Amino acid sequence: MSRIGRMPITIPQGVEVKIDGNNALTVKGPKGQLKKQFHKDMIIEIENGVITVKRPTDEKEHRALHGLTRALINNMVEGVTKGFEKTLEINGVGYRAAKQGNKLTLTIGYSHPVEFVDPEGVTTEVPAPNKIVVKGIDKELVGIHAANIRATREPEPYLGKGIKYSDEHIRRKEGKTGKK
Repeated sequence: MSRIGRMPITIPQGVEVKIDGNNALTVKGPKGQLKKQFHKDMIIEIENGVITVKRPTDEKEHRALHGLTRALINNMVEGVTKGFEKTLEINGVGYRAAKQGNKLTLTIGYSHPVEFVDPEGVTTEVPAPNKIVVKGIDKELVGIHAANIRATREPEPYLGKGIKYSDEHIRRKEGKTGKK
């Protein structure tokens, strides 16, 4: 039995969860609403404020989907109550970020500024010129948007310049050594 899959999910106060016949789950909470379609074989039950996920058989596919389905539902419940955020740091001389409306403008050493428009359900904040905070209720969208921002100038190992996650550690390399 999947250790993650068999754990029950308690529905917090103020969160409304509905499931229809073809495993489409709708979670409504104080921060917003999320809807996701799950695999037709997974058995999702809601009883007494607790969501449980069961699998029909012990086939390899069903074992794999069991923990995944439970984790996705838990992320939906957590997203509509607390929300998710990823923090990015910009390192480099002259590298900075600015926010105008829903547009994020990055000056990161290219001949032109790089611009990102916030996707629906995701907001970006720039508390400092070298810090970007990506927030939203959908964990997947927050992660994808943060990864796209980071991919414009990934941190390089020699000088450490680029955009990195705040909890990421860049392994530094030693540069060339001259002949003696």
